[in-house]
Amino acid sequence: MIFNKVKINSQLSAEDLINQTLNLKQGVISSSQALCIHTGTFTGRSPKDKYIVTDSTFVVEKVDWDSDFNHKISAEKFTILKEDIISYLENKEEIWYRKCYACANHKYQIGLNVYNEYPSSNLFAYNMFIRPEDTPTDLVIADWTIIQAPDFKAEPEKHGTLSSNFSIISFTNKTILIGGSGYTGEIKKGVFTVLNYILPAEFNVLSMHCSANIGSNSDVALFFGLSGTGKTTLSTDAKRKLIGDDEHGWDNISVFNFEGGCYAKVIGLNKEDEPEIYEAIKSGALVENTVFNNFTNDINFNDNSITENTRVSYPIDFIENILNPSKAGIPSTIFFLTCDASGVLPPVSKLSIAQAKYYFLSGYTSKVAGTETGVTQPNPTFSACFGAPFLPLHPTVYAELLGDKLSKHAINVWLINTGWSGASYLTGKRISIQYTRAIINAVLSGKLNQVAFDLFPVFNLNVPTSCPGVPAHILNPLKTNLDSPNYINALEKLAQDFNNNFIKFENEVKEDVRLCAPNNLSIKY
Repeated sequence: MIFNKVKINSQLSAEDLINQTLNLKQGVISSSQALCIHTGTFTGRSPKDKYIVTDSTFVVEKVDWDSDFNHKISAEKFTILKEDIISYLENKEEIWYRKCYACANHKYQIGLNVYNEYPSSNLFAYNMFIRPEDTPTDLVIADWTIIQAPDFKAEPEKHGTLSSNFSIISFTNKTILIGGSGYTGEIKKGVFTVLNYILPAEFNVLSMHCSANIGSNSDVALFFGLSGTGKTTLSTDAKRKLIGDDEHGWDNISVFNFEGGCYAKVIGLNKEDEPEIYEAIKSGALVENTVFNNFTNDINFNDNSITENTRVSYPIDFIENILNPSKAGIPSTIFFLTCDASGVLPPVSKLSIAQAKYYFLSGYTSKVAGTETGVTQPNPTFSACFGAPFLPLHPTVYAELLGDKLSKHAINVWLINTGWSGASYLTGKRISIQYTRAIINAVLSGKLNQVAFDLFPVFNLNVPTSCPGVPAHILNPLKTNLDSPNYINALEKLAQDFNNNFIKFENEVKEDVRLCAPNNLSIKY
């Protein structure tokens, strides 16, 4: 046992954790009976404060140290920090412990021993990971330990960190240390980073930052995208069973969820557009960084005074229409979701296999405000594999795995812009969720396979000329903006941004993928 002196509240129920949070005055109950907390200074991830311990030659050789998100820390500094965070928690009156699991496919399942300073963080672990009652416990690869202490501050000179907050992974010790931040998302993304290393490196399994659902005909759809692009919203569909909302693996025969819960953004949430998520905000759900309407306990989902990154976590079975267990067959449709803040890209485009590889490696989107520290407005970015902050290995490892699967199976791949189209976020409006849902439904029903396509120049994307439930003029923004200097300039700039970003991959991919880059910057239509 790691802790011998402090009282350990072990494997408590959601109800007990909620009551203890209330007793400690660390949260309040909303009118819908959800527990509401504030996570303190940090309301999003801090990628620059994520570290991997250089305590193994194998790890040092495998990890992509050229990434902006993989920072080295020595085994000596890790050991000192681990001892100090344990000593810190040993001197508390009590801490909270939970045993849970990751990976719905038992062949790859890992055990998680989670220690938390706060009961609400332990509730997050209960909500987000697979609970013991939902899995056999004799098929686990290995146990990992997570120690999370939001009020513990690292000393950079002593502990080798850049700041007082940190998230550190030791693959040799099978340990994740998180401190200085109360943002619960650091817990799940730590585990995701671990699986992004273990599954491809040891099992040749593709790990993915995507949501997934399945239709009545057993057709599986994947939704890739960074936080805020719509993975949870679009995959939570009353007509299709939810497999998972954020993280999955894909081996030779199946797609499977890593988690046992959902972690949805709730800024702007309303019952009409997202009824399943809205109804999931009930007793047992953990809501982060929202505020109430005046003189009530009604959550004001439109209030961003604390952060744009307001969140709710809940067990996956809070969604009525789910697949249990969270495992299905080979996907037939893949969506790449991008929130284009520049307003250039069309709402939907069909991709060839080569284009799919190109856009997967590019991972273009805009970081939505609040999802990371310091992001206060939509910030255009390129995030390889739609998840660069969580990739310990070089992006081409994941891209090659995806390319192999696309070559072996008949899979339709679509680029979906859930951001702005025709005008940037400064002057335009974000694409209506109703239009995006109509596009997704048309793809999954096969209706878009029956329409004609236009070629969207420069990016050379195939854009449908019509789509049920979507005005035709919305589908191709260039047609209605040919005389707009602002749009044309934005189009040319985004094309150049793509080209500049892809330079780092040019020597790693085949010619057919390189040829998918934007070209002919002198626009003729």
